[in-house]
Amino acid sequence: MRITAISAALALVVLTVSTGLHAQRPDDQIDSKSLALLQQGRAAKAAGNIQGANDALESALAVDPRNREAFVVLAEIARGSGLPGKAIRLYREALTLEPNDLSALRGQGEAMVAKGAVERAKENLAKIKTICTTACNDATVLAAVIAKGPPVTATAQAEEPAKPVTAKP
Repeated sequence: MRITAISAALALVVLTVSTGLHAQRPDDQIDSKSLALLQQGRAAKAAGNIQGANDALESALAVDPRNREAFVVLAEIARGSGLPGKAIRLYREALTLEPNDLSALRGQGEAMVAKGAVERAKENLAKIKTICTTACNDATVLAAVIAKGPPVTATAQAEEPAKPVTAKP
């Protein structure tokens, strides 16, 4: 009687685990329709059709949310449109799928510098240097962006230094 209950419980555990693993797709098996939409999005971006590229890439993610490259290209579009906060979020989604994606780490670092988060960008640079044991282009590009610093905004240029207040006797 004891053996039957234990074996039945063990059988349920094996069935549950095997069913969960069977339903998941490996990272390298992205849906072919999603890949086709990714290519359409890249082509539209290259042609200058940003809205069409955005639509195709979002459709690619709707078909298969594990399409990391679609997140990266969408983030590049957001960064090019002056939306570094959105780009950082999209790069974070790509890095959730593959934490060692060099282009996503570099792009996120560049967007962080544009947003003014230079210290966080330096963390990304350190991760890139850890992944790349030899000199790699992504580390060089991000280091140059960090050295250049965040862009000067129009409001920062218009502000004049504050005049010291002197006390009247």
